[in-house]
Amino acid sequence: MPPALRTHYATCPLCEASCGLAVTTDAGVITGVRGDDADPLSRGHLCPKAVALKDLHEDPDRLRHPVKRVGDDWVRISWAEAIRLTVDGIRGVQRRHGRDALAVYLGNPTVHSLGAMLFAPAFSKALRTRNRYSATSVDQLPHHLASLHAFGHPLLIPVPDLDRTDCWIIFGANPAVSNGSLMTAPDVKRRLKGIVERGGEVIVLDPRRTETADLATAHHFIRPGTDALALLAMLQVIFAEGLVRMGRLAEFTDGLDALRDACAPFAPERVSPVTGVPADVLRELARTLARTERAVIYGRIGVSTQDFGGLCCWLINALNIVTGHLDAPGGAMFARPAVSIMRGGGAYGGAGRVGRWTSRVRGLPEFAGELPVAALAEEMETPGAGQVRGLVTHAGNPVLSTPNGARLDRALAGLEFFAAVDFYINETTRHAHVILPPTAGLERDHYDLVFHTLAVRNTAKWSPAVVSPAAGARHDWQILAELTWRVTSGGIIRRAKAWARAMTAEVLGLRGMMRHALARSPYGSRVSMRALERAPHGVDLGPLEPALPAGLRTENQRIQLAPAPMLADLPRLAARLDAPPAGEGDLLLIGRRDLRSNNSWMANSERLVRGVRRCGLLMHPADASARGLVDGGAACVSSRTGAVEAVVQVTDAVMPGVVCLPHGWGHDRTGVRLRVARAHAGISLNDLTDDHRLDALSGNAAFNGTPVRARAAD
Repeated sequence: MPPALRTHYATCPLCEASCGLAVTTDAGVITGVRGDDADPLSRGHLCPKAVALKDLHEDPDRLRHPVKRVGDDWVRISWAEAIRLTVDGIRGVQRRHGRDALAVYLGNPTVHSLGAMLFAPAFSKALRTRNRYSATSVDQLPHHLASLHAFGHPLLIPVPDLDRTDCWIIFGANPAVSNGSLMTAPDVKRRLKGIVERGGEVIVLDPRRTETADLATAHHFIRPGTDALALLAMLQVIFAEGLVRMGRLAEFTDGLDALRDACAPFAPERVSPVTGVPADVLRELARTLARTERAVIYGRIGVSTQDFGGLCCWLINALNIVTGHLDAPGGAMFARPAVSIMRGGGAYGGAGRVGRWTSRVRGLPEFAGELPVAALAEEMETPGAGQVRGLVTHAGNPVLSTPNGARLDRALAGLEFFAAVDFYINETTRHAHVILPPTAGLERDHYDLVFHTLAVRNTAKWSPAVVSPAAGARHDWQILAELTWRVTSGGIIRRAKAWARAMTAEVLGLRGMMRHALARSPYGSRVSMRALERAPHGVDLGPLEPALPAGLRTENQRIQLAPAPMLADLPRLAARLDAPPAGEGDLLLIGRRDLRSNNSWMANSERLVRGVRRCGLLMHPADASARGLVDGGAACVSSRTGAVEAVVQVTDAVMPGVVCLPHGWGHDRTGVRLRVARAHAGISLNDLTDDHRLDALSGNAAFNGTPVRARAAD
């Protein structure tokens, strides 16, 4: 092979699957992206998004130098000026209005960057504001809350042991498209087919017959927002029929009797009319889960982004526990990563770090130092002491990803100062006063701190940068480290810590910092930096292994099966049995994702948006007929927060009374500098979702089951 031609092995930084890549370059130019057959986790699997990493790297719309907004235009500036403008803006807002007048928002891509994971939390803390937000509260916060109460740490999230299970029951998740969510499982389709081929079952409960449901052995429609009732009914059957089989878990689990009493009123016949799931189906689901030796129940976005997300995540854990499928091969197990992000001494939130303060306007509680992002717009709009007047974002696009995005869009326009660490001028950052663009995924070293913690198999992999960044470019950690150092004030110790962290990274680099972290690994020399550099495809550390009770972080090192906050929320759920959420004639809106989309920020790749329209409104034939709507026609869809016009796709893949739109679209706003995305703008689901609809237990946004109406467009 000529010297200029090289093959680089890396980890895809786009989604939780963390697939292995084989990237070919010719004199530094990317010539191909394919799956790495030797990667021990993904084994050659690759989705279309990874191929588009070449498009992202070469995108002419991607910012490669800092810019500041001058009127309606953007002007290139130096890094020195960008840092100065940002620091002066931050200090000015906080000096004039107080520390809490500045907000910070961390977007989803933060967790896909090693540098951001190491430095974004320190930067947020350096601002000393209570107005800290992230994508967590529009996604997975109920899972963290449930794990905190049950296991003592919000990151002790069990994942299905897919390669050994014989029964996988899925509530509100579409892993065939997501390749796992809070579950790093590349090529889920292959793993799912493996369950069926060895004589097992895959059973999906979802308001839509998803791509996963098409591959499953059974699918049952369930009305949006009623999953907690169905889960309680399954528990009621397990207790009533004597199917509790906790095994060794009984030795270190508290609350079994309290859980039995709590679920007693929720018999399948009682909840079936509300959930839409026949009582005999609920009974058989419970029996199948309890009687199958290797089985697991799993839920994701559909259960966590609803009014009862916290209860759903608690009940899923409870079902795995009482049937003995927690911490057991083929059940729900805990990964053992080479580098732990669960710091010693308890949870990053801990029992004492929930609700330490509340949001100013609505009184919503913080969790692990963050407030629910559904409160951000009202905190900007509502006058008074503590009103948010400035914002810093990292890799986030909350105008498209948070509920009632149009309201946040308007609020952003009124800020005194807004700085964004981002390499696109998108629907959110178009309001910024200064944008500081970091390098992109293939230009930086990487190690998955988060997703090795959620993987269905233990592996470790160091990914050196594939291509060199342009001269003068800065990595996200370099931007964040300098901002942290410069905004830090209020004492020599605080400033010294910021300086020490920045200098450590500057001297050692991310590789040096990871070398020190790996030196404390439970796997010893198998995963030293030298060992990982000698294994470019990654190191296979074996299947998941039982971790309890030693791995528990609760105060008494016992599982808490019936936490008081969960029990206290049950009356709110019970009220739903007699009061369905939607009025007569209303529809319930749910979201969906596509294999070719990645939240809101990969729509500027021509290869990902070409082909069939993927932004249509799915509607059942009976609902379309009742409203005079036809396939391919236009419908006006309205909610409490707004209205959009969508193309109707009539299909029996959604249950009656439910309509479905994808998320991550809506790129037609003025000032967006994304040419491909604007040409395929679509509509934003979050122009319809409601920032007043939250899971009262966790504060997570309740997108799933938004009441809407639909009529023929004028």
